[in-house]
Amino acid sequence: MKTIFKLHKKINLNLKIFRFFFVPLFVFSLPTIYFNKNAQAGLEFQWDQSSGYKRLKWFQKQSKVNFRNTIFFFLRPGDRNTDLLKIDLTIPKTFKSKIKNITLCRVEIGGFNSRTKCLEDIPADIEIQNEESLKKISIYPFSPIKSNKDSYAIVLKATNPKRQGLYQFHSFGQSIGKTSSSYLGSWTIVID
Repeated sequence: MKTIFKLHKKINLNLKIFRFFFVPLFVFSLPTIYFNKNAQAGLEFQWDQSSGYKRLKWFQKQSKVNFRNTIFFFLRPGDRNTDLLKIDLTIPKTFKSKIKNITLCRVEIGGFNSRTKCLEDIPADIEIQNEESLKKISIYPFSPIKSNKDSYAIVLKATNPKRQGLYQFHSFGQSIGKTSSSYLGSWTIVID
């Protein structure tokens, strides 16, 4: 009778230990199992990590394949050293999409409490060069973009491509008094 009592006490103790370790482990692992499907990575991939390349900030409203998307290519104050007369945006050849609208605006970059939105449209002439070897958008603002504390954005409204992947856009800007454009930076867009 004593051995049965000791065996029962030992099993009961083992169950308590099992519940002590297993139940919290199970309860705290549920959110990571079920709710991490749309986790966004805090990492951006850049093809060439040399000092000649500069990462620029961007924001897109929709990253799914074949969805209508609005992409904001930001030019923040630190990205512009001088006033810009012209901005060139090169589009990767693999970014096969119908571009609906292109605008240049002074922008408020959103964060935790606010949304990204255009504050003022900047009047500009926009030229689209669509050749087999090069896709390029040239933007000529009517008055130069000042190198002040305002942030500007090239807003591209388009349908996302049919292929998932990373698409790297490059920007070049022509300063006042210069005859050629110089490199401003690159944006790497993700389409899932």
